Amino acid sequence: MFLLLLSLAAGRAVAQESAPAAIPGFTAYASPNENGVDISGRNGVVNWTDSATTIQFYCHISTPGTLKLALNAKSDAPSKVSVTMNGVTKIVSVASGGFASIPALQTKIKTPGFYDITLKGIEKQGKIYADVKDVTLEGPATKGIQFNPKSWRRSASVHLNYTPPEGKNVEYFYGEIKVPAGEDKIGTYFMSCGFHRGYFGMQVNSATERRIIFSVWDSGKEPDDRSKVRWEDQVTLQAKGDSVVASGFGGEGTGGHSHWIYNWKAGETYRFLMHSVPDGTTTLYTAYFYVPEHNEWKLIASFRAPKDGKYMGHLYSFLENFSFENGHQHRKGYFGNHWIKTPEGEWIELTKARFTNDATAKAGDRLDFGGGAENGWFYLWTSGFKPANAKLGDGFERPATGRQPDIKLPRF
Repeated sequence: MFLLLLSLAAGRAVAQESAPAAIPGFTAYASPNENGVDISGRNGVVNWTDSATTIQFYCHISTPGTLKLALNAKSDAPSKVSVTMNGVTKIVSVASGGFASIPALQTKIKTPGFYDITLKGIEKQGKIYADVKDVTLEGPATKGIQFNPKSWRRSASVHLNYTPPEGKNVEYFYGEIKVPAGEDKIGTYFMSCGFHRGYFGMQVNSATERRIIFSVWDSGKEPDDRSKVRWEDQVTLQAKGDSVVASGFGGEGTGGHSHWIYNWKAGETYRFLMHSVPDGTTTLYTAYFYVPEHNEWKLIASFRAPKDGKYMGHLYSFLENFSFENGHQHRKGYFGNHWIKTPEGEWIELTKARFTNDATAKAGDRLDFGGGAENGWFYLWTSGFKPANAKLGDGFERPATGRQPDIKLPRF
C-alpha cells in the first residue's frame, strides 16, 4: 500500500523519510489545454479521449537516488499509455475494470529540483485512454519530496507592498505595468494600484477578451453573498466611464466591481491612477486608466465606501493566476514608477517594496514564485515550476526616476 504523508502543520505533502508518495490525479494539468480530458477535483484524471492532449504531474525532489513510478489507473477497455520522467519513457498497458497499480518505470535522480511526469495516450480499444487516480513514487528519492496535495491548481499569488513616508496622506496613487511578450497567459491578473479597500489593474480573461478591472470592498466580513450585506455597509457606484460595466460581486468578500473590455497588449506600458476623497465616515474612490490610443485618461468608475473616511493606505501591487486549468504556466509582470500625491500637492516616488505571498505559498503547496527588481522596474512572477527567487518579507529597491507623473484628468 502506498502512503501519502501529509504535513498538517505546513499543509503540504512532504515525505520526511524514504516513504512512498502518491501525487493525486486532481493536481494534474493538461497540455496544450484541457480539451479531450477532465481534471476532476474529486476523481482525478477522467474522460481522457484525445491523444493530442498530454497529462502532466509535477513534484520537487530534494534527495538524489532511485525512484520507481507506478500509475493507479483504469480504463473502459485495454489501452496503452506512455509514461515519461527524467528522460526515461516506458509504455504501459491499462486494463479495464477497477483501479490497479501499474508499474511504469524506474529512474535515478541525480540533481535536486522540479520534475514532471508526462502521460501520453498511445492506443485505445474503448472510449478513453485511462482514468488516473494518482501517480505513486517509491524509493530513496522520495525523502523530502514536495508536491501539491490539494485540488487547488492555481499557482501562488505574489505581492509588492509599498510604504509611504510617515505622516503623508495618499490622495492619489499612480503606477505602471508592463507584461513581457508570452507572459500574458489566460487567467492572469496584473494589479497595479491596490489599497486597503480595493484594487485596480488588468486581466487576461480569455483568448479573445482582456479587461481593465477596478473593485472596492464593502465594509463588514461577509465572505460570499452580497445579498446578506446591509445597505449601509455596501459601497455604492457614483459614476462610471463609457462602456464600463459595473455591478456587485461576492465570493472573495463582497463589494462593487467595474470593468472595461480593452485589448491591452504585451510589451506595452500601461498607466493607472487611483484617487481618494474622504468625506465624514465615507471615502470616494475613483479609478482612471490612461488609454494610449486616445492620449487621454479614461474614468473607469467611482465608488463611495462606507465606514471609511480616510485616505488610501496599505498600498500594494500583485500578480495572480485565477484559472485552475493553466496553473502550471509561467507568468511575469513588471510593476514600476509608482508615486503618491498628498492633499497638499506633493508628489513622492515609491522606490522600495516588500515581497509577500498568499496561503498557497505559505502552506508550501507551491514553491514556484518570486520577484525582485531589474531594469528600473520591480517584477513579480509565478508558476512554471522553477525555483523561487524570493521569500516572504524580502525587500526590493529600484532606482528613482525623479520624473513625477504628468496627469491631466478629464472634466465632467
